[in-house]
Amino acid sequence: MEEILKRHRKEARDLQNQITGMKKQATKSTRKEVNSKCEQLKSDLDRRHSEELREVDQSGVPAAGEEQSTDGQVDEVTPEQLLAQLNLENKPPKEEKAPGQPQEQPTRRRRNRQKEKLARRDAEVEKMKEQARREAAVQPDLAKLERQSLSEVCAKLHLHQYDIKPDGHCLFASILDQLQQRHPDTPQGWDVYKLRALACQYIRDHADDFVPYLFDENTMSVRDVDEYTTEMETTAVWGGEIEILALAKALDCPISVLISGSATHRVNEQGQRPELKIVYYKHGYSLGEHYNSLRDAPL
Repeated sequence: MEEILKRHRKEARDLQNQITGMKKQATKSTRKEVNSKCEQLKSDLDRRHSEELREVDQSGVPAAGEEQSTDGQVDEVTPEQLLAQLNLENKPPKEEKAPGQPQEQPTRRRRNRQKEKLARRDAEVEKMKEQARREAAVQPDLAKLERQSLSEVCAKLHLHQYDIKPDGHCLFASILDQLQQRHPDTPQGWDVYKLRALACQYIRDHADDFVPYLFDENTMSVRDVDEYTTEMETTAVWGGEIEILALAKALDCPISVLISGSATHRVNEQGQRPELKIVYYKHGYSLGEHYNSLRDAPL
């Protein structure tokens, strides 16, 4: 557990340094988007840390340094250590003595004290396990709540969702469906790879505007524009905010993203062509984040 917490603190410091650097690079025109990206990065890191700690608590794997000492004695443990030992079995140490050899009274008393400590520890562990089960039973179903919220908002806006296959192309497939619905002059041969190429070309042509967005959470550094766009253009890697902005600019139209629990996110509101409308899911799909297309509901 201590190693995990140590790593978490380091990752938090590294992210704060990166956020500071990104904000220093932001211009007046990109400050809003940079701040939004920084908040999202911090939220994602906090959520990942919470999930890792929850998994450790539920798995019962003891943290480094918390094993029973080898001299036959059992040290007192803290509540944090108890959480990390949820699945320890109640197995008293085996006695080792020669056959027929009488057991000395002091050894017997020491063993009994050890059993009492084990019993108290196991009782505390079981109590904490039961509390964890009760808390898990009342956790909200985030996917269900998200779907209900988005369905209600769509109904108020007279929109209905057109389901897109949940894969790495979902953003571009949603935009493609919107173009076919709202931009009738869209060429028939366009597909998700055409939209990937269109977005990536715009990013390369306006690299300075997109540098603050190219933060790689794996390397904790800003990615090279050419490297990033090559991967985005030629693979099925998931597209997100940077590609939405690039497509909105390249297509000269606003793009609105409906998000549960937040105001609708609108990009390139000054665009001259009809607005494209999509919806973002954070919890609703097992593969992760997802986009669907929003069509006008029939009257």
